[in-house]
Amino acid sequence: MLNRLRPVLICLALVLAALPARAFETAASAAWVYDMTTGTVLMDKNADEPLPPASMSKLMTINMLFEALKDGRVTMDTQFAVSSRAKAMGGSTMFLQETDRPTVSDLIHGMIVNSGNDACVVVAEGLAGTEEAFAAQMTERGKALGMTASTFINSSGWPEPGHRMSMRDLGVLGKRLIEDFPEYYPIFSESEFNFMDRAPANSRNRNPLLELGVGADGLKTGHTSEAGYGLVGSAKQGDRRIIFVITGLPSEQARAEEAERIVGWAFRQFSEKTVAKGGVRVAEAEVHLGAAETVGLVPAEDVRLLVPALVQDSVTAEVVYNGPLIAPVVKGTAVAELIVHSPDLPDRRVPLVAEADVGKAGFVKRLTTAAGALYDRYLGAPAS
Repeated sequence: MLNRLRPVLICLALVLAALPARAFETAASAAWVYDMTTGTVLMDKNADEPLPPASMSKLMTINMLFEALKDGRVTMDTQFAVSSRAKAMGGSTMFLQETDRPTVSDLIHGMIVNSGNDACVVVAEGLAGTEEAFAAQMTERGKALGMTASTFINSSGWPEPGHRMSMRDLGVLGKRLIEDFPEYYPIFSESEFNFMDRAPANSRNRNPLLELGVGADGLKTGHTSEAGYGLVGSAKQGDRRIIFVITGLPSEQARAEEAERIVGWAFRQFSEKTVAKGGVRVAEAEVHLGAAETVGLVPAEDVRLLVPALVQDSVTAEVVYNGPLIAPVVKGTAVAELIVHSPDLPDRRVPLVAEADVGKAGFVKRLTTAAGALYDRYLGAPAS
């Protein structure tokens, strides 16, 4: 039968003899850990549940300002006015006064390093007129970026009913800030900012990992009594970068310890391996009415993925395609899929392309094939 899904079990060059990675038990109430280098989710604990994000939602306000910088609506030297509403914000602030005219650069540093609630309101009012309008824009923009579990009521993460984000959404947002704004991302690793020398007690970056030598370089902490202590973090070691999001920890110390444990686990428990080489055949597919009966299936580029560093079960894989393929087949066309199964990790699905062109068979072969099919259909089956 044509166009039938055909799984083909294959043996990859990489065979690991060791043991499945022991699941990481996090004390966080919700968490999401993601390897950016390979696109692998390493941990998902209640990651899609909308929760109070506290100051971690400031990342969306920062994203909106970065987008305004990117499309030229503002520059780093653009000055914003400070309203009485902004000045009156409590919690963490950069101690803005109504007579101040902070620049975009000042406000970015104030939001990232000082976690300034006042800075967030200034940005919201400066870009959208009111904080309410800005929060609606944040929600709309978040949906467009794939953050489907996020609803913003304000710009700062101040506790309000309905102000919610999932840990996955926060991770997606962190990934965007790293990948799309490389010129501004280094600000997240700055350890101190003291606007007009007004806030020496609030001038230190709260990210507990920045000075531990584990490759951490961002992104944002958060804390309210409702949310507990949380962190959107990122760290880079060698060629690998991870993003992690945790929330619901009972104290600053617990947050710091859990964040350091997650970074160590993510980098030490998994290693990146090449499981298939680009252009090297991993399987064959049947071709119907083709000049050749089969065509090689190859990945277009090297397939690298994370595997548990200590596993007993081998990495296994299968190739699936709707087959047989119908001639002509064009070289480089995606015609199949390689599905790699690795213990304790999500399956990795990789497109496979045709290794070569396969033209249509000549008239005689097509006639012979058709005759054989007719025979099998009407004469080949035994009488009942």
